[in-house]
Amino acid sequence: MGGTDPAGPVLDRDEVDRALARLGAEHEAIETSLLALQDHAGRRLLEGAELTGVTRERWAVTEASITLLWTYFDAYTAALRTAREIRARRRWSSREDLVELTELLRGESVTVADAAAGAPHAEGAARLTHTFTLAALVDRMNELYAAGLDMVVAADAVWSALPARIDLLAAELQRTRRLAHSVGVRPGEHPAGDDLERITRTLTRLREEVVSDPLAYWIPAQGSSAPGGGRPDTTVYDREARALEEVRREIDAVLGVRQDAEQRLIKLRDLLSRADRTLAEARTARGEVLAKIAATEVPVVSGPPTALQEQLAAAAEYRRQAQWHRLSPLLESLEQKAEDELLRARESLTAVTAPLAVRAELRGRLDAYKAKAARHGLAEDPLLVERYDAARRMLWSAPCDLRVAEQAVLRYQQAVAELLGAARVPRQGGPQDGDGGGES
Repeated sequence: MGGTDPAGPVLDRDEVDRALARLGAEHEAIETSLLALQDHAGRRLLEGAELTGVTRERWAVTEASITLLWTYFDAYTAALRTAREIRARRRWSSREDLVELTELLRGESVTVADAAAGAPHAEGAARLTHTFTLAALVDRMNELYAAGLDMVVAADAVWSALPARIDLLAAELQRTRRLAHSVGVRPGEHPAGDDLERITRTLTRLREEVVSDPLAYWIPAQGSSAPGGGRPDTTVYDREARALEEVRREIDAVLGVRQDAEQRLIKLRDLLSRADRTLAEARTARGEVLAKIAATEVPVVSGPPTALQEQLAAAAEYRRQAQWHRLSPLLESLEQKAEDELLRARESLTAVTAPLAVRAELRGRLDAYKAKAARHGLAEDPLLVERYDAARRMLWSAPCDLRVAEQAVLRYQQAVAELLGAARVPRQGGPQDGDGGGES
């Protein structure tokens, strides 16, 4: 708003004219500021609102300050008018006029009722008036104006920022609630439905508090002396906006389930069917192993888990009843369990058929060494024929004792190696070609 004048000696005519010109400019600036404050949208909203909390307390003080400002301004206007009238008495002001003008312009010449001035009483004495210099009065008006404008601007900034954003989020919340209801996401039945109810309550309460107590949601700027320095506190709003976004993502997932539920159920049925067929193959193979292989332990093959079939039936029922919020987590769980079940069935088949694989490997090794002996002209050697026939009878008879059969194959390998002059007898692997070649 305005500036100040230092105290000094009696002013001359030129100094008086300059002071009056400056005071006139200050008066115009102050009046413009006060009118702007009077017409400020935030002030009008504060006057008409049902305020609570810290805003009600501060507005009571600010409203009284604005009234006091106008009282001060009227006193300032009257003093300036008086000074102009004195200066206008004569073209060349007399000594007496200059003394009077100096006292008026620089002395404590402005008297304001004590109730308006709000000044403390000295030693408890009652005072009816309080006096200011024009400079002190301008300083006092500047203080009151800055404090009042700060409060008005802060409240207006919160009202301009938060209620509109809350309303937009509330509209999005209503759309999300309708979509959630369409896919069966309801309070008490799904966590996302409970979240929507909580967000609704929080936003309703937040809007009421922002409208009635905007200063409770204002964060002043640290170290700022400018009126309205700071920003609205959007912590609660931002938290609920994030929570709503999480709910939307969950509902989108449920919608995705509705769109591809049939294909996922078909895939699940296929996985479980393949697992059942693999387990059936493992059970058949186990019977074959027990009949053909002796002196070995064959793991028991469990049957298909009925719990998975029951859950699959429940998933199909959820789809039929359009209970997508229940179907979504169940499908995710079933898909993982079905993959695990198929893996378990394959591992079971591998474990059951391991003895047959061992027998097949021994048969292959025996025939490979027979072919090697034949290449070196030893096919008719009596010892080799005898040991080959013994090993073959064991491997092609049922039940086959794998341990005994393996020893018979090793004896045949040893005989072949000795006849070929092998340096060492291998215990596993196929034969190595070449004269005098050993096995690895």
